[in-house]
Amino acid sequence: MMLSFSIAHAQETRPTVKKDTRSFSERIWFGGGVGLSFGTVTAIQLDPMLGYKVDEEGKFTVGAGASYWYLRDNRFASNNTLQGYGYRPFLRYRFIEQAYAHAEFLHMNVDAYNYITDRTQRLWVPHVLVGGGYVQPLGGRSSIFLQVLFEVLQDPNSIYRNQGPILGGGIGIGF
Repeated sequence: MMLSFSIAHAQETRPTVKKDTRSFSERIWFGGGVGLSFGTVTAIQLDPMLGYKVDEEGKFTVGAGASYWYLRDNRFASNNTLQGYGYRPFLRYRFIEQAYAHAEFLHMNVDAYNYITDRTQRLWVPHVLVGGGYVQPLGGRSSIFLQVLFEVLQDPNSIYRNQGPILGGGIGIGF
């Protein structure tokens, strides 16, 4: 009886795990945005991003990015200058080839005015951005994207406080 059990057990089949055959370079993409405006209001924005396609179809991406902002407004008697920098881990899921959902945690170090001390101080300010976008392939492994995000946390020092949709765009390039 034990011999028949061991023979039956030996014939048991186990499901094989499909191995992802993509190279590391096929799983990685680089992108982001650049904003430049010069004149009475000068604005510079740099937002590089690095993403990793988790699933074999390339629909689910995790990644991180950095942000740098510089803004100088000369429209008033006293020049207003703002500088901010930070990091932003994100998740992105493509429902179809051209459309995706996006969520990110943006943590910015900004100048914030303190009304009690009547001084400006540097603060780390959290932002939670959610929304979606549209991506259009340009050829090869490059694409252009446009997205609409909403800041849902609304921290009192948020750079997006009481702002409507945040429109953005940029270029993505796969390695």
